[in-house]
Amino acid sequence: MSIRHRKETRKVGKLAWVFVGLLWGLGFTVISHAADTLVVYSGRAERLIQPVLDVFQQRTGITVQVLTASSTALVNRLQLEGPRTPADVLLTNDAGTLERAHELGLLQPFPSPEIEHAIPATFRAPDNSWIGLSGRIWVVVYNTELVNPTSIHSILNLADPVWKGKIAIPNAGSVYLQTGISVIRAVKGEAVTAQFLQGLKANAGTFVYGKNRQIVDAVARGEVALGLVNHYYIYRHLAKHPNAPIALLLTDQGKNGMGVVLNAAGIGITAYAKHREEARKLVLFLISRDGQALFARLNKEYPLRPDVAADPALPPKHLVQVAHVPLIQLAELREPTMTLIERIGLR
Repeated sequence: MSIRHRKETRKVGKLAWVFVGLLWGLGFTVISHAADTLVVYSGRAERLIQPVLDVFQQRTGITVQVLTASSTALVNRLQLEGPRTPADVLLTNDAGTLERAHELGLLQPFPSPEIEHAIPATFRAPDNSWIGLSGRIWVVVYNTELVNPTSIHSILNLADPVWKGKIAIPNAGSVYLQTGISVIRAVKGEAVTAQFLQGLKANAGTFVYGKNRQIVDAVARGEVALGLVNHYYIYRHLAKHPNAPIALLLTDQGKNGMGVVLNAAGIGITAYAKHREEARKLVLFLISRDGQALFARLNKEYPLRPDVAADPALPPKHLVQVAHVPLIQLAELREPTMTLIERIGLR
């Protein structure tokens, strides 16, 4: 069930009330919960993660409460709450945010042979303070009635003036955009990335959205010819509208291609978790074959366990060329990327 604000019924000390007031002043929801409840701070949309958590609750009998917000806001909240946090687990849609939480001392190591056997080292922190759960690739969604896909070979082609007024992009606050630009900077350098952003800004104009699904909808309606999204939003749209004139385009493949941008949703146990054993059980469930299969079936994401197959509708993962930028570097790449995005003036 989702966490909702509840009236405090216990007397608390003066300092605690000051802390609560500070949280309210910053726009945070103040929560209370039962002593035996596992609390998950989730940067993933509730509709994407709740069905998986429901299965975990049914199988274990462990009650789970979820507070959803942006991944960055949740990291900020964990910093502010410190030892008082009710959060046992941090779930995010971005490996860079998890690494940032790790750098801030907000997550605890989780030594586990099961994790090391199930999830390749490239998808987790060296001490397992965060563990990747599912992969997503940043792709071009295009309208099949408006675009010849052979005209686009690289994501950098989207800055070409031929696409002026024909492309939809995420806004500057999108963690997906920030990650994508970080990877392009790491591979192509500052100058090429700045030129790409300037072209992208000019071509998108007012077609800038806060959500991936809005981009896919705009492409499907023919308001724009193409857009940048995480791959699974395309399949979610097609599941509801099988005749929609949209398709996925993988860019930057082949000998001279940098590869597509791959990011991972993941999880970490908070440094001050009150329900550590329950949190460990949740992590181990999510990396199990059954847990990984749920991500594949429900959300069309790529399981990170090599022995769990992705949905057959997706491009086979062994055939997808990925940019060689380690996920663990995304945190350190984020700040200079944000500086560049702000300098170019993306909104």
